[in-house]
Amino acid sequence: MSHDSTAAPEGAVRKLSGRRRKEIVAVLLFSGGPIFESSIPLSVFGIDRQDAGVPRYRLLVCAGEEGPLRTTGGLELTAPHGLEAISRAGTVVVPAWRSITSPPPEEALDALRRAHEEGARIVGLCTGAFVLAAAGLLDGRPATTHWMYAPTLAKRYPSVHVDPRELFVDDGDVLTSAGTAAGIDLCLHIVRTDHGNEAAGALARRLVVPPRRSGGQERYLDRSLPEEIGADPLAEVVAWALEHLHEQFDVETLAARAYMSRRTFDRRFRSLTGSAPLQWLITQRVLQAQRLLETSDYSVDEVAGRCGFRSPVALRGHFRRQLGSSPAAYRAAYRARRPQGERPQDTDGPQAPAASAPAGAQGQPGGGHSGHPGQQGHAGQHGQQGTSHAERHPDGQMPFPSRRTPAGSAVGSSMSGSSDNGREAYAHSRASLPGQRSAP
Repeated sequence: MSHDSTAAPEGAVRKLSGRRRKEIVAVLLFSGGPIFESSIPLSVFGIDRQDAGVPRYRLLVCAGEEGPLRTTGGLELTAPHGLEAISRAGTVVVPAWRSITSPPPEEALDALRRAHEEGARIVGLCTGAFVLAAAGLLDGRPATTHWMYAPTLAKRYPSVHVDPRELFVDDGDVLTSAGTAAGIDLCLHIVRTDHGNEAAGALARRLVVPPRRSGGQERYLDRSLPEEIGADPLAEVVAWALEHLHEQFDVETLAARAYMSRRTFDRRFRSLTGSAPLQWLITQRVLQAQRLLETSDYSVDEVAGRCGFRSPVALRGHFRRQLGSSPAAYRAAYRARRPQGERPQDTDGPQAPAASAPAGAQGQPGGGHSGHPGQQGHAGQHGQQGTSHAERHPDGQMPFPSRRTPAGSAVGSSMSGSSDNGREAYAHSRASLPGQRSAP
């Protein structure tokens, strides 16, 4: 199923209340939000492009809190509307939240809950998903965010089915996107949903971007670890695993090194990283294989052995599921894209990464690809991913994975997280909505 065909079952999207209009889009801005992510919905929905065949939306820029809104580079913005203007919108967009460690203002959360109850479509771009989750709008639903922050979202809100593989997830009346440029993908998807392929294509041409991007976030996943794991006793076991990826071991081995039962180890690992240990381990092996294919002349069979896979067949299967390409095709495409004269250097052993990420990642707003220390990414290997085939970038060189249905959850947590009373009360009050997904 295409990522453009993931609408929730009929009945999950409720009728707009009388005072709301489908063509009105409210963008909710906060101080500290990054200007790039904030500008995406302003550009898509706030500029009249009817001459190019793009239907016009009515944009309302709303301040989510008092005072001038400070953004990237020390700029100060003054929004023409406050939270009261959200009551007229059929779509409410929350761009990237300023810090995944800070709770959003309760007044803004209440406004989002009311908008959703009155049938408005709620959209979270990048770390804007944290605002939607704080409001209780993502409970029991599939969602995504920047891969770097997906483990934290899953850990903090265990009932949200976080999938860090997807560029965006459309669950009918609640939509979320990955980081930065994926916000453009989701906004184009909204235009396509409202007005069809022709209108979305015309807008994409104006923005000089592809109307549809194939693939997900898999090729951007980092092997760094969440900041929280650094002080946990489990960090030593994780560090050992990363240093010994060239050896064949399983999750039982890691549990034994942690002096835990397999069940306890699985629970503790999920609580720290947001991922099942087997998912995490396979992802690390694939990422190691990816680097060896890029930096060495080892054969695919040798790469499989140096990454701890029991056979080249196992490497090829997991590699294709995570990156949408065979190892050989990935290497050929990578080399075709490099500057001429750049040669791979043979490596004598696995290139083990650092065991923990430097401090500072958690408080950075936006989740863009700006070089901040990333959290560990997770690409699942379960059946709901499906089997993807290689697709090529328009330049004809780099293979990208085909889309998968984003309803499956690749990141989750089995621990109960603390949430504010407003979020819990809202989640309980909407538990019986038609089309509502139940928490795992």
